[in-house]
Amino acid sequence: MDEQRLNNAAAVDVAHPVIGPGHTYSSVTDKISSIVLTEKTPRGWLVGFTICFLGTMALLFTIANLLLRGVGIWGVNIPVGWGFDIINFVWWIGIGHAGTLISAILLLLRQEWRTSINRFAEAMTLFAVACAGMYPLLHMGRPWLAYWLLPYPNTMGTWPQPRSPLVWDVFAVSTYATVSFLFWFIGLIPDFATLRDRAQNRLVKILYGMLAMGWRGSAFHWQRYESAYLLLVGLATPLVVSVHTVVSFDFAVGIIPGWHATIFPPYFVAGAIFAGFAMVLTLAIPLRTYYKLGDFITMRHLDNMGKMLLATGLIVSYGYLMELFMAWYSGSPYEKYMMFNRLHGPYKPLYYLLILCNVLAPQLLWSARVRGSQVALWLISLVVSLGMWLERFVIVVMSLHRDFLPSSWGMYYPTKFDWSMFLGTIGFFLTLMFLFIRFLPMISIFEMRTIVPQPAGKARQ
Repeated sequence: MDEQRLNNAAAVDVAHPVIGPGHTYSSVTDKISSIVLTEKTPRGWLVGFTICFLGTMALLFTIANLLLRGVGIWGVNIPVGWGFDIINFVWWIGIGHAGTLISAILLLLRQEWRTSINRFAEAMTLFAVACAGMYPLLHMGRPWLAYWLLPYPNTMGTWPQPRSPLVWDVFAVSTYATVSFLFWFIGLIPDFATLRDRAQNRLVKILYGMLAMGWRGSAFHWQRYESAYLLLVGLATPLVVSVHTVVSFDFAVGIIPGWHATIFPPYFVAGAIFAGFAMVLTLAIPLRTYYKLGDFITMRHLDNMGKMLLATGLIVSYGYLMELFMAWYSGSPYEKYMMFNRLHGPYKPLYYLLILCNVLAPQLLWSARVRGSQVALWLISLVVSLGMWLERFVIVVMSLHRDFLPSSWGMYYPTKFDWSMFLGTIGFFLTLMFLFIRFLPMISIFEMRTIVPQPAGKARQ
């Protein structure tokens, strides 16, 4: 009898490698919902939230200084008119790409392994876009006039310039944020109903009941849910490609050497997915360990994300190689000097560190042993996040600080307010993530229940 039970469990584990064996409908629901509905907040959560909230306060302090004193508190100058603001804008937008990719494209490809990670990846997308959106608004100097970028009816004759990629950004990012929010919220509705039905506190029950929007799990509700979800998947899938393509146009339509390149759209999209998966790993591994979610976020998930990190890293490496090749092949002295400046100029340590982080470090992921180590994957994901930030620094600053005229050359040095703004957005991002983990299910309950493995002959509970 015991031998038969072991054989059944082994068969289930092979057939359903997405979730650990031994789980039932009720055990999945209990495990995930208990993280949210527990009355006692874990001490580790409180410590982490406090640290991140201090970062949010630093962000608010910096923004207050910026609005009082102007953008001069940043290190931007002539010729580097774009500094940390555009670097961090592109970096945060890139991080937000993994959530939509995991949710939309992997769903269309029927990849079941996305189920355990799609919920907090989608939340990560929203929080990253919120951080990214701050930078262009504050860089304007007069953020209260940001609505001028929209083609609203007005009598002043103030219309946005439709040929400017900065205006394209407004529509691309706002569309991306809207669709991502709807996609995330609709996916949460069945889980809100589960939390509503399980909550003991009346106020909590009412709040989750309002968010559940009357969900009762009827066939009619599921039919409408599936239709809406599929429609949003169809909208979100092209957005994965289009949003960062439009962001790359900020640079590609310019004439500055180092920007004026047709490879930028696919290069930026691959880099965004690269950075996004690195951030998913950075968040998933600590969550998996702290909340003991090894049965839901299995080593198979981490292995697959490691493979995605390796694949997109190879595409990014190809982009770096093509930049070198095209600078030589074009015969343009300006393009040649741009690459010479990267290799031998005053910022060359940052370029070599970029190559180390984005090209050499991911090659360790060829090894199954490395992909099977949580510590190694987490460290590589941190290195990749640093490398992708350095890539944006190289593209923005190293292309601007030495352009066509040597008489206009200059250096860019970020100020303490540049750093406090950047670190503050990281604190704000993690603060939102901590709140999400505490009050919403970080793993989709109803989707996990659809793949619960059951031994032969045993009814689902």
